[in-house]
Amino acid sequence: MAVNLVNVENVSKVYGTRALLDGVSLGVSEGDRIGVVGRNGDGKTTLIRMLAKLEESDTGRVTHSGGLRLGVLTQHDSLDPAATVRHEVIGDLADHEWAGNAKIRDVLTGLFGGLDLPGFPQGLDTVIGPLSGGERRRIALAKLLIEEQDLIVLDEPTNHLDVEGIAWLARHLGARRSALVCVTHDRWFLDQVCTRMWDVQRGVVHEYEGGYSDYVFARAERERIAATEEAKRQNLVRKELAWLRRGAPARTSKPRFRVEAANELIADVPPPRDSSELMKFASSRLGKTVFDLEDVTVQAGPKVLLQHLTWQLGPGDRIGLVGVNGAGKTSLLRALAEAAYSDGERQPAGGQVRVGKTVKLAYLSQEVAELDPDWRVLEAVQQVRERVDLGKGREMTAGQLCETFGFGKEKQWTPVGDLSGGERRRLQILRLLMDEPNVLFLDEPTNDLDIETLTQLEDLLDGWPGSMIVISHDRFFVERTTDRVFALLGDGALRMLPRGIDEYLERRQRMEDAAASAAPAPVAQKAVAERSAADQRAAKKELQKIERQLDKISEKEGKLHARIAENATDFAKVAELDAELRELSGQRDELELRWLELAEDA
Repeated sequence: MAVNLVNVENVSKVYGTRALLDGVSLGVSEGDRIGVVGRNGDGKTTLIRMLAKLEESDTGRVTHSGGLRLGVLTQHDSLDPAATVRHEVIGDLADHEWAGNAKIRDVLTGLFGGLDLPGFPQGLDTVIGPLSGGERRRIALAKLLIEEQDLIVLDEPTNHLDVEGIAWLARHLGARRSALVCVTHDRWFLDQVCTRMWDVQRGVVHEYEGGYSDYVFARAERERIAATEEAKRQNLVRKELAWLRRGAPARTSKPRFRVEAANELIADVPPPRDSSELMKFASSRLGKTVFDLEDVTVQAGPKVLLQHLTWQLGPGDRIGLVGVNGAGKTSLLRALAEAAYSDGERQPAGGQVRVGKTVKLAYLSQEVAELDPDWRVLEAVQQVRERVDLGKGREMTAGQLCETFGFGKEKQWTPVGDLSGGERRRLQILRLLMDEPNVLFLDEPTNDLDIETLTQLEDLLDGWPGSMIVISHDRFFVERTTDRVFALLGDGALRMLPRGIDEYLERRQRMEDAAASAAPAPVAQKAVAERSAADQRAAKKELQKIERQLDKISEKEGKLHARIAENATDFAKVAELDAELRELSGQRDELELRWLELAEDA
């Protein structure tokens, strides 16, 4: 029988006139893997700080089992700025001692990319003081994971980690015996790691069995039965449930209620996006040209990040962009944005970027734009526009869009200077959408956003008719909002990945394995060196052509599926349409095979 490591009994916490937690009773047992979710400001961090006895409750009590070994990652580290990374993470262990420890090697490689900490100027002997907040946070996480604990409490552990780092952390935590309580907005991570969920809402904590997908199912069922939530919120939950159920059924390995009930919930819920309809609308707003790149070179200072890049962003394209840190994801967006904002006058270091005449770009950077702190929230939105056209006949006032993004009627009169970091991020996205752009560049849009706000943003983007590029380490958000994934692998090239982020992680693993093995033979090196730049450019152009052909095939397949549904009772017609569908499928297989061959050459 599992022993309780921590007991929380009738705990309450009040800030000012607001009760963050009201009479909460919970327990953490050996082997528990608990994910904590809820809106920003509803008390998630307060709950885990009291759980770890870092903060006192107003009423009730928190008790730990005797001799509990507890590890905590807070949002603010307590590292000594004068110390080196070696001192904080490894301590006094000699090189042969820590290098012979498999756990230490795994943690250093997983979080820093190698035992010599390649991203740090002096490796393990780098002084902590001058490092960035993200680098310090990874050091604090490494220090915690190297030690042995009975219970690990983590507050936003995936912040400042890339897709590979998040995947490694999920595997690492899954292999540990420690119990876990984790606050995070990364839904893919929650699904991989957690077996229970705590949902913090308005002072109360609701408990659910299973990971994030199971939590969405159970919450939708609870709200259907209770019928206590307003229709708008319930529809958002049902829409996400429909996507989880139809788009990725393998996500939920432990459904906690009947499959029939889940299917009944989504029976009348359409797919998140009508891609062909949005494509038509986007083409009418944008024309044929959005961004055309010809033999482009992108640099950051003297460093060449991308070279000989020939690529096209077309009307209605929804692209996810992933890659190793420093490979040039943000630099590529900046180069495109500079060309758009200067009407093509400012070009990258090499090649040409052609921008469509009708392009109206909105660029959400990682930095939160400074706003007048004395403005009210509603005033900051109305400064852009009073009403916004969301496409397909949908229109919202500034106040309505504020409410959609979690700024209720009272909050709309809050001064911007009093907003939290997450609230300012929400306001920044809101102001961008109010300007009615037809091209969106979103660089880490999920930073500081809670899960409920993320689902609302995803819902808005579902019906948004335009072209979009998303850079994000939030795998769930990328898969939910985009249709194709491209990767920068640090070799100066941009590659389409037909199988998405799974393929990206596989490619990165192969690259690491190849780097760890012996250097290539001189003959192979010579063959690579002799491959002409002209051949590579030709391969890249053919890749672009194949990608456009694949898009057309997808559109034709969608139309054929619709016609099959319309003629369901005409068996001869269905057979004829099915034959056309099989022929298209054969063409797709040939094109994808050719694409993979060319990708190696390019």
